[in-house]
Amino acid sequence: MRFEGHKLIHLIGIGGCSMNGLAQILCAKGYAVQGSDRAESPFTQRLNELNIPVVIGHDPKNLGDADLVIYSAAIKPDNCERQEAEKRGIPQIERSVALGMLSEGYSQVVGIAGCHGKTTITSMVALICEHCDSGDGGAHRMDATVHVGGNVDFLNGGVRIGAHDVFITEACEYVESFLTLRPTIALINNIDDDHLDYYRDIDHIVDAFRKYVNLLPENGLFIGCSDDERVKKLMAEASVKTMSYGISDADYTPGNVTRDEFGNPSFDVMHEGKSLGRIELSVIGDYNMLNALAATVVALSLNAPFEAIKRALGEYKLTQRRFEFMGERNDIRVYHDYAHHPGEIKAALDAAKNMPHNRLICVFQCNSYSRAKTLFCGDRHYMNSADLVLVPDIYPGREVDTGEVHARDMVDALERTGVNAMYIPTFEEIRAFLDSYTQPGDVVITLGSGDVYFQTKKLL
Repeated sequence: MRFEGHKLIHLIGIGGCSMNGLAQILCAKGYAVQGSDRAESPFTQRLNELNIPVVIGHDPKNLGDADLVIYSAAIKPDNCERQEAEKRGIPQIERSVALGMLSEGYSQVVGIAGCHGKTTITSMVALICEHCDSGDGGAHRMDATVHVGGNVDFLNGGVRIGAHDVFITEACEYVESFLTLRPTIALINNIDDDHLDYYRDIDHIVDAFRKYVNLLPENGLFIGCSDDERVKKLMAEASVKTMSYGISDADYTPGNVTRDEFGNPSFDVMHEGKSLGRIELSVIGDYNMLNALAATVVALSLNAPFEAIKRALGEYKLTQRRFEFMGERNDIRVYHDYAHHPGEIKAALDAAKNMPHNRLICVFQCNSYSRAKTLFCGDRHYMNSADLVLVPDIYPGREVDTGEVHARDMVDALERTGVNAMYIPTFEEIRAFLDSYTQPGDVVITLGSGDVYFQTKKLL
């Protein structure tokens, strides 16, 4: 199936991070697009500004004259609009399949994959595209269409429409959805034991990434972070050209690393022993230095000038929910980060430790019972940079509490690794505790992918 020949494409769940970008790209390519979602959001508002019709709420009538339906993974077969499409014989395709179909329309496709960091890397590349397009030459191949799985301020959403035949997209590993893509350049930032509600174990996850690399054509390019042993092994196995980046022992490395008073790193981009130039970041953390290095390698592989890369990364600010400053109260700064895996949490807290602060207090809300059981009840060392960790009740998401695991079990696991941790059930109680416990100069960072982002506002 292809998009050609369809007169009206209806997207169910059009307000999602990826779906709204898909709608914008299809519209830019000349297709008639409409959609529905259960609630308004900044994404639906952006679509309305672009005159893409969006209906709030699901109803069979919303399909109108649509002759193709695209639905997000969250939209199940019992959705009334999907049932109406089935009744009328309208073809239906899932979001990742549609993204793969879309990628087939470009001669150069860059898929940015990895269990952590792909949204940041992709949005960094998008900003480099903006700078290439507005100062260092439309002749460069970086006027690309970019699809980001997050809300990016400078894009007014999560997509950039470019003029060139290049498509750059996040390549999500969940349920192996990235296997629908046809990349010519594949980047893998890391491989970790995530999404264990779908994958059997880490070997199953690695095999999915191996299949992703095997999608590359003979003249394709595999870019990987050599700091990750699993990625390094895949690079050694690859039959295509490879290019590595990492702290050391890689084709591209950061040299002469310094940090400003806020902990933001600056570094020389080193290639084969020579400095290509210096990048001064406005974001915190060594993991973001590696993310910036990854974006640099992608941009250089697409012939972007280094000066454009340098300017873009120098002004780059993190996307929403990535180390986002939420506000200040009584001389106590409050941040939020989307980190919800032990590796992400450790990176975020290590970065926060480099900020000026008195004490570092972490509030971590686990986003499902299954993740609590598989990831957060063992003896991993991932929160040791915090002076105190507060753990509220587990956010259930789509799951039902079977009584197998509780937030107290997470606290017990943290204490076994030497972390000072407390169970406090609600955010109202957490605020009351912080009011009596915190001192001027303390930093509070909330972590998680559930409703903790909205609950954080209660702490201000």
